Amino acid sequence: MKTVLIALTLLSLASPAAAISRYNSLTMTCEAARQAIRSEGAVILRHPSVRVKGMTLYDRYVRESRYCSVNQYAEDAYIPTRDNPRCPVLNCQLIDNLDGMIFIPRNRL
Repeated sequence: MKTVLIALTLLSLASPAAAISRYNSLTMTCEAARQAIRSEGAVILRHPSVRVKGMTLYDRYVRESRYCSVNQYAEDAYIPTRDNPRCPVLNCQLIDNLDGMIFIPRNRL
């Protein structure tokens, strides 16, 4: 019983380290959104859909490919922010999407 209690205590202490920050991109400037990604490595950004009224879109955005899964790489993406409707960021895409390219792009934010 004591072992289980110690294990649960250690697990609860480690949990906040695995948390990922979530932000509403329309409340941030483009530079603030990019800085959040740079400083944290990966964040979730959400914003309202342009095509479907009332729908919220979200995705995980990263500083570079090492924050992606093994079979993914960081690719250019754009999000709307308070001051820029096309703020450049990076998100993870499957390597299969490279359509036969020999080299994986090494994009960094």
